[in-house]
Amino acid sequence: MAVEGGMRCVKILLYVFLVAFCACAVGLIVVGIGAQLVLSQTISQGATPGSVLPVVIIAVGAFLFLVAIVGCCGACKENYCLMITFVIFLSLIVLVEVAAAIAGYVFRDKVMSEFNKDFRQQMKNYPKQNQTALILDRMQENFKCCGAANYTDWETMLLEPKGRVPDSCCINVTQGCGINYNVKEIYTEGCVEKIGFWLRSNVLVVAAAALGIAFVEVLGIVFACCLVKSIQSGYEVM
Repeated sequence: MAVEGGMRCVKILLYVFLVAFCACAVGLIVVGIGAQLVLSQTISQGATPGSVLPVVIIAVGAFLFLVAIVGCCGACKENYCLMITFVIFLSLIVLVEVAAAIAGYVFRDKVMSEFNKDFRQQMKNYPKQNQTALILDRMQENFKCCGAANYTDWETMLLEPKGRVPDSCCINVTQGCGINYNVKEIYTEGCVEKIGFWLRSNVLVVAAAALGIAFVEVLGIVFACCLVKSIQSGYEVM
């Protein structure tokens, strides 16, 4: 028989939250891809905490999208097994997200340490004028910085002529402006600290988004459990 009022509203709300899950999933995938692109330019490849976390975010986003599809099918067909599967998988996703958040907090200093080490390594490769040089130039221009700790880091690099800094260190970039430079005409702050500050300033935004996604997922679990209980009791939800 048809369930009046409450359970009908639960089913409608569950559909709404499933749409929100899909949006959250797409958002996670975009954030993960963006983080991977940024880290791939600043941290060397390998199974490090810094390189693994974006992959985890992308995987969670893709899995959440598939789980949302399962939830939609289960709610539409009022299938007990599909809804149980949806609840179990969504609970696992919440646990993985919590674990990823904890890992991100624990390894935050490790990521910055890796970034500092790799930035200095890329500075050594800069004289070769390869793709690394283009990446460093873009970073120094975008973040208005020069060197790892400060502009004097370039003094130990084999740049020609000796004692110059990359043109990307100049406040007004022109060809050869890094040769016989005036300190007042270049950026003196290091990139590691400036980029680290930028990352820390965006942590609150990321944390707020993560809490919002987790809240939506928990509500989805609650509504799905209510629907499962209704199906188990032999009701037919319209």
